[in-house]
Amino acid sequence: MKPPIGRETTLCMSLSGRPGHFGSRFHNRLYELMGLDYVYKAFTTTDLTAAIGGIRALGIRGCAVSMPFKEAVIPLLDRLEASAAAIDSVNTVVNEAGCLTGYNTDYIAIRLLLEKHEVDPLTPFLLRGSGGMAKAIVAALRDAGFPNGTVVARNEPAGRALADSHGYAWRAEIGEAQAPLLINVTPLGMEGPEADALAFPAPQIAASTIAFDVVALPSMTPFLRAAEDVGKRLITGHEVVVLQALEQFVLYTGQIPGEDQVADAAAFART
Repeated sequence: MKPPIGRETTLCMSLSGRPGHFGSRFHNRLYELMGLDYVYKAFTTTDLTAAIGGIRALGIRGCAVSMPFKEAVIPLLDRLEASAAAIDSVNTVVNEAGCLTGYNTDYIAIRLLLEKHEVDPLTPFLLRGSGGMAKAIVAALRDAGFPNGTVVARNEPAGRALADSHGYAWRAEIGEAQAPLLINVTPLGMEGPEADALAFPAPQIAASTIAFDVVALPSMTPFLRAAEDVGKRLITGHEVVVLQALEQFVLYTGQIPGEDQVADAAAFART
């Protein structure tokens, strides 16, 4: 049984420009199932420096980091774990006695999903986006041995730098480009002002084989619904968020939940 919240309770948190409830519900459900004296709360901020200072000063154990803070948080940390340093993007901060270390569990989740879905590394891809999550995915694709891909990003400096650093092509617009693997790493289709936006045009979806969207809310974006309608294989943002949150949970607590507990927490988080 989980102990009641008291002065010994360990606090974990998240920082996001648009906080959701998935992380809070997922982590708190696992704390309950495993009887851990932890509590998790989602926050946003207009003062990132002060927020990170609060993590250090108040002894907050861990912090998930989402858009738009994944790169901006780096100068505020004491050190970076290898995967975060390699892609210059942090989605997890762990506090060890005031020393803040940045990790990237997005990268780990993407590698696991590519293996789980048995995506052939020889599959060419079109990836839309150039932010922190895009960096994690492009690095994971490179390290998994995918030789052929194109980064689509209107932000030329960011998009070209991301593509060039990993040996891929860059283009500003999708245009006539097609690929068997389509990957959306933008807010297009996310709950909010762009909820109805289609991340890839219908001809590209029709010509593809696998549709991969990192948007977690909703799990079935317009892009994935359109791909499902024409019989494409899907990889969802829900899968990404569960795997990366599980890695965070282990970093924060040092405990590894069972598969049934993870499934329970993931289902709970979606309600």
